[in-house]
Amino acid sequence: MKLVTRAVFPVAGMGSRFLPATKASPKEMLPIVDKPLIQYAVEEAMSAGITEMIFVTGRGKRAIEDHFDKAYEMEAELEARGKKTLLELVRGIIPRYVNCVYIRQVETLGLGHAVMCAANVIGNHPFAVILADDLIDAEPSAIQQMVNLFEYRHCSILGVQTVPRAETSSYGIVRSTAIASDLHTIEAIVEKPKPEVAPSNLAVVGRYILTPQIFHHLHTIAPGAGGEIQLTDAIAALLEDEPVLAYAFTGTRYDCGSKLGYLQATVQYGLRHPEVRDGLRPYLKSVAASLG
Repeated sequence: MKLVTRAVFPVAGMGSRFLPATKASPKEMLPIVDKPLIQYAVEEAMSAGITEMIFVTGRGKRAIEDHFDKAYEMEAELEARGKKTLLELVRGIIPRYVNCVYIRQVETLGLGHAVMCAANVIGNHPFAVILADDLIDAEPSAIQQMVNLFEYRHCSILGVQTVPRAETSSYGIVRSTAIASDLHTIEAIVEKPKPEVAPSNLAVVGRYILTPQIFHHLHTIAPGAGGEIQLTDAIAALLEDEPVLAYAFTGTRYDCGSKLGYLQATVQYGLRHPEVRDGLRPYLKSVAASLG
């Protein structure tokens, strides 16, 4: 099986939970301290040796392309002002050896449809899918852990996490058999089941390594929940062709698709940011004291 060198970033969603902030700016460009969510996602992919970044975009997402593009005017201005540190920061957002591809998803017809849009670029290669909403703080990165596992197991792998049973209706949920403390063989997967019928509380959380066989099922499954092409449904069909594993990665996940998760991530990353940590820590202590 070939190595994983391609990653798909589905970024066409409107980000309605963050309106009005996302009215004119993509939710993936929301900053955690001083870097947008999508940059954290790309850096995670690069940490795993991935060099082909495939962004499935939609209307209003031009800022993502601009962020990873060369900014001639800005670089010239920074160089003229002698701001070498900032110049290196801007130039280093994406290395020269990394290639960015942008594919327009004309209609947002589900995560499965977004992944299907990348089929011609992926070809017959295994690939990662990374959802920027799920910011995962881990060393090595979550996707690097999964790529390492793929190189040994040679099958599709889903990043999972245990969630409260009351929250199963927000996730794809797997039924599985444990083969190690952090690894399960998936027997079934269901999209957003109600807590009373959920097969478990082991949820898929924004990280996937998929074999190219997934595209066959994405093209042949019927629309699922909400009339959309669900990646979960295609994975359920893929289970009939090959083993699919659930991997409980090591790391802390922040659900930055929610306001609370976004704020939690901002605080945690701020506490170790060299420019703000010394001022943020005593401020948080004062806030905690005022709350009793």
